[in-house]
Amino acid sequence: QVQLVESGGGLVQAGGSLRLSCAASGSIRSPNAMAWYRQAPGKQRELVAGIISGGSTNYADSVKGRFTISRDNAKNTVYLQIDSLKPEDTAVYYCNADIITTWGTRVLYWGQGTQVTVSS
Repeated sequence: QVQLVESGGGLVQAGGSLRLSCAASGSIRSPNAMAWYRQAPGKQRELVAGIISGGSTNYADSVKGRFTISRDNAKNTVYLQIDSLKPEDTAVYYCNADIITTWGTRVLYWGQGTQVTVSS
């Protein structure tokens, strides 16, 4: 069994910053790609940023220059530093991880989500 636990969301004023964390635990042999998605009310879930085990990253155009994804492979944790927040960044942010389990299976896991609300 593998669990992803997110933290760091909250209410912040426009222009502020937040740091989201997502820790994977359980029967993990190795995490491959890890990513952050978000879903705003009435909208589809969208990819915000991703990072592979080697450290290469990719970002949605809407967040480039403001969001930074990073990971600590020793802790099986992925982070999302969010700067210069805008009201349109308001959403539930979900962590996603492509994990090789100790049983040798490859499974895509999702966290429960953390709410980010940006006031104008």
